Amino acid sequence: MDQVPESSAGNEAVDAFLAAYSPEVRSLALQTRALVLAILPEAVEQVDIPGKLLGYGRAATYAGTICVIMPLKAGVNLGFARGAELPDPEGLLSGTGKRARHVRLSSQADVSRPALRALIEAAAAGTKRAQA
Repeated sequence: MDQVPESSAGNEAVDAFLAAYSPEVRSLALQTRALVLAILPEAVEQVDIPGKLLGYGRAATYAGTICVIMPLKAGVNLGFARGAELPDPEGLLSGTGKRARHVRLSSQADVSRPALRALIEAAAAGTKRAQA
């Protein structure tokens, strides 16, 4: 990801949602979104304003959710609905829930980590198996 995305490629709902955050957080969220959509181009994207997140999945249901982008004041969390089941050899995942885990992202370098891509790919593969 050499270039910092300035907008979400015409998705007005995403742009409107992210407008409430600082330019740095907005940029980081858009970089994370670009990574997710590069790996999951067919993902259903949902803007959840009350939940303060962008959701990505195979369907517009919790069962179909692969991951979520949660902007924060000083970064972004990339959450995985079934993160506790994911292989995480680099120890990126945080959280103590029975199922959900997240990765804290605070820089473009964090988003560019191969281990993060591997987590998204593993989450997508796990969701596909669960729905089969």
